[in-house]
Amino acid sequence: MSKRVIIIGPAYPLRGGLATYNELLAKKLQEEGHQVKIITFSLQYPHFLFPGKTQYSDGLPPENTDIEISLNAINPINWILLGRKIKKEKPDVVIFRYWMPFMAPCLGTLGRIIRQNKHTKVVAITDNIIPHESHVGDRLLTSYFIQSCDAFVTMSKSVLDDFKLFNQTKPILFNPHPMYENYGDALTKKEAKQKLGLDENTSYVLFFGFIRKYKGLDTLLKVFADQRIKDRGIKLIIAGEYYENPSTYEKIICDLGLEDSIVRANHYIKDTSVSLYFNAVDIVAQTYKTATQSGVTQIAYYYHTPMLVSDVGGLAELVPHQKVGYVTSQEPRAIADCLIDFYENNREDTFVKNIKTERLQFTWDRMIKTIFSTID
Repeated sequence: MSKRVIIIGPAYPLRGGLATYNELLAKKLQEEGHQVKIITFSLQYPHFLFPGKTQYSDGLPPENTDIEISLNAINPINWILLGRKIKKEKPDVVIFRYWMPFMAPCLGTLGRIIRQNKHTKVVAITDNIIPHESHVGDRLLTSYFIQSCDAFVTMSKSVLDDFKLFNQTKPILFNPHPMYENYGDALTKKEAKQKLGLDENTSYVLFFGFIRKYKGLDTLLKVFADQRIKDRGIKLIIAGEYYENPSTYEKIICDLGLEDSIVRANHYIKDTSVSLYFNAVDIVAQTYKTATQSGVTQIAYYYHTPMLVSDVGGLAELVPHQKVGYVTSQEPRAIADCLIDFYENNREDTFVKNIKTERLQFTWDRMIKTIFSTID
């Protein structure tokens, strides 16, 4: 039966993985016959709290998507007025996207007001409930948000476990992060390398996404100081914008003599260029220090790109070891061992073949069924 759905979270003109996810979810819901609107932020973060260069996309808005830009994350009067407006509209379902405690006062207040109509069900897709970089008061804020919802969907089992820290008995279901399908068609490795101006005969490993301390780029750089990696001429592509001071990483590159081993693309990677990076490389490396799920993994699955992930959070759930890639410790030597195994034993073809089967579980229709099943 068709439902009226409002998704509340980042969307165009905001950029990034959360916005992309929400826009894809809206599209898939519409394809199933539901009436969908996204309410996104007129102000998401005060500028001084945002670590990147800009929060906004310079591309075109998604086609056939109803996006209302009306939520101010720091203005309580806005929360009350918007909450009353949605309460009056009586959508069947409101889907919150919750990824950090900073959003708890805003979203938690909205949820409380909306549910007063005794009709709308509020479901939260929770990327994290305990943040990667914690602060005093995080649990108190998250508890405030949790109390405003009817049900929850997590995209990793580690987040599912984190819910045990909170005293609540509402429905919580796990569903893995669906694949990102909006970054364009696949290319051959040769075509992608040509478009990026890369050497067609060089082997490349990809680090992709915003660069923050918890993502372990420093660890990955140390891997490329391993003499075995240097001897094979393997290079690392760092594709993503720094969300912290790059001097830490530049010092490692200089101290370890890695200048010839690094390809820098240290800017926000536009949607139209994402496919180039995932198709140009042999394997994607996520040497994270903490993690839940990862959108990077789901882009890799879509483009049939093997993966190497560290054994933290929910990453290992998504990457069966030595089937579609590697799950390894955070020790540089162990990571280097995996990369050497990958190249010396020509694992790529086998991993790609297995990815084609494994990726079948990461569908949007499965996610939508899980969302609705929490409130049926």
